[in-house]
Amino acid sequence: MIRKAVLPVAGFGTRCLPASKAIPKEMITIVDRPVIQYVVQEAVAAGIRDIVLVTHGTKSAIENHFDKHFELEAGLEAKGKTELLEELRAIVPEDVNIISVRQPEPLGLGHAVLCARPVVGDNEAFAVLLPDVLVDDEGLERNDLAGMIEAFDNTGRAQLMVEEVPRELVYKYGIVAPKGEAPAPGESCELSGLVEKPAVEDAPSNLSVIGRYLLPGRIFALLAQTKPGAGNEIQLTDAIAQLRDEQGVDAYRMQGKTFDCGHQLGYLEAILAYGRRHPKYGKDFSELLQRYAVED
Repeated sequence: MIRKAVLPVAGFGTRCLPASKAIPKEMITIVDRPVIQYVVQEAVAAGIRDIVLVTHGTKSAIENHFDKHFELEAGLEAKGKTELLEELRAIVPEDVNIISVRQPEPLGLGHAVLCARPVVGDNEAFAVLLPDVLVDDEGLERNDLAGMIEAFDNTGRAQLMVEEVPRELVYKYGIVAPKGEAPAPGESCELSGLVEKPAVEDAPSNLSVIGRYLLPGRIFALLAQTKPGAGNEIQLTDAIAQLRDEQGVDAYRMQGKTFDCGHQLGYLEAILAYGRRHPKYGKDFSELLQRYAVED
């Protein structure tokens, strides 16, 4: 059972500027909670109990969000604001650990994952969740991360979560090349390769990698040997390519929907999706949408 997840949160969030100039991009809110909280909840719902934040000295707000705020809780309790108090205490369940490690230099996603090596170790498989991406599993019996963990347990191979994108847009994404038929939603298949931003006519499929990975501890040794690639950064995809040659790597096709909250339109779409079904604000928010709807 995979119990550890690595969340790389050390980046400066340049795609979110100017909003992320003073506030970590991961702390920008979707309705009433920051993006990072949704991602942590996704991991916890899949059975993860150790959340490893790979962070930076300027990102203390993230660590503070998941820390206990005794004075605030005491004040809410004294004022009888029980509902708010319960919401604060539910941010991190009692059986979940939040662990922080620092990435001292911005040397790429692969380097950020490598920074978690002392916590995770070389003999344990773990998940990597990129906090820019929200995975919406509304209506599913289990979330996609849990499905991917089951696929890993069945095959023993690393898993990359993928989703279908329009064929004409494959040039924007990392696209996987399945061995044989592409997997159905909720299933996985072995890969023959991964192509970064291929031309439309050269794309081996229209399944793109979306920022969820399950990796064996072996990936750390491969990352330690990986030379800087594009942007003079250590690329996680380079180490995954070596892992595929050694052990094989699978693609798990998700059933849910993603929102790229590192892009302004993706962020706005996430607010629409989560806001409309919010248990407290959903009804009034839907009425606001109708009020501001643009008529043809």
